Amino acid sequence: MSTVVSYAECTARERIALLLDAGSFHEWLPPAERLTSPHLAQLGVPAAFDDGVAIGRATLGGQAVFVAAQEGAFMGGGVGEVHGAKLVGLLRRALRDRPAAVLLLAESGGVRLHEANAGLIAVSEVMRAVLDVRAAGIPVVVLIGGANGCFGGMGIVARCADRIVMSDVGRLAMSGPEVIEASHGVDEFDSRDRALVWRTTGGKHRWLTGDCDRLVEDEVAAFRAAALALLEGGGASRPVTLDALEAEHALLAARLRDVPEADWAGDGGEAERLWRTLGVPDAARVPALDVAALQAAFPAPRTA
Repeated sequence: MSTVVSYAECTARERIALLLDAGSFHEWLPPAERLTSPHLAQLGVPAAFDDGVAIGRATLGGQAVFVAAQEGAFMGGGVGEVHGAKLVGLLRRALRDRPAAVLLLAESGGVRLHEANAGLIAVSEVMRAVLDVRAAGIPVVVLIGGANGCFGGMGIVARCADRIVMSDVGRLAMSGPEVIEASHGVDEFDSRDRALVWRTTGGKHRWLTGDCDRLVEDEVAAFRAAALALLEGGGASRPVTLDALEAEHALLAARLRDVPEADWAGDGGEAERLWRTLGVPDAARVPALDVAALQAAFPAPRTA
């Protein structure tokens, strides 16, 4: 019997080793290169010799892929100048070498506050590089299931990708719960309310609203199977077009119209009301369902 390994509990390099074909990963700029942020030492902050991200080439199901994995244990996976430059370098090399896909194993709270504008610029460059890779016809797939979620600038990067795979414990949003609470108060969003956090940023919610393409259990094997399925069955890059963007805007406008603002106030059931609007049967049961039961009850995410 195979051992179930939690994706959330793995480090970045453990995820790479278990997700990709055994022994196939070749890391570029590994810790032995001692590539550290030029900013952290000046602030008296400990650095990491890989600046919190591992990048390189590997194979998945025998197909060549480029991969980057953020280490959530180092500064929450925050993006700084060097961290971002490694991601950009990986994506630009993909334009030259044309792998079957680029996999981004995202776990990040967003831009590293210690590096301020350098981190913001880095994220913008990663976004542009992702779109360039997609325009070249190379699919970019983001996997989200780490304990820190995928927030801030990396949340935007994830939504720039072709496809997103999330676990039911994964989280994806522009602003993290603590940021929302700090900016607008606990009455707006209580970051300590775990049920609320997962209802509004968790994998089930993102799948039900069409913001992720595959929802899986918190298992490395499940992420591997989903990534393989995307590569082998219709995983081609989806072009970014004006028509696609306008369709997305129309979808969001329809949701705002169909769920009046007055219905979002109150007891924290906002997500449940949205699920009902999207046609989810027994929406109140969603948080208690496992992935298989949820998908059986509601077989496809709402994308229109």
